Amino acid sequence: MPEKKKIKTSHKSYRLLVFWVGIIATIAYRIIVVLNFYSALWVEIAWYIGTIGFIWYFAHRYQVESRRTKLITERKLIYKLYHNKPLNKGDRDVLLYVAKSLRSSKAQWNYIAIFAFSLLALVYAIYVHTTKFLL
Repeated sequence: MPEKKKIKTSHKSYRLLVFWVGIIATIAYRIIVVLNFYSALWVEIAWYIGTIGFIWYFAHRYQVESRRTKLITERKLIYKLYHNKPLNKGDRDVLLYVAKSLRSSKAQWNYIAIFAFSLLALVYAIYVHTTKFLL
């Protein structure tokens, strides 16, 4: 297989931007529970911010994961590793790219934020609905 140009991750500043887009989208969706009590306009604004943010964030995540999968499949890396076959420079470059992109990924922090803000929104909603029911 002919060697291709060097495989690189997205620029650090772009990855950071996408990270913050994901965080803002998460907050925007979860704050809708609170905004429902105040303003339909702000609910719509939060919904649009969250939706656009998630489209951008998850499109980026899909692109990253698809690229990793395609490279691993094209180079038959799972087969080579499983059967202890030798790896050439291109194979090692792909493995290095995958390892570096996993190490530098901020996705796990987005997952933590999604979990935390979802939990806060759930607790808030239960509290508000329970107190409304009891009063």
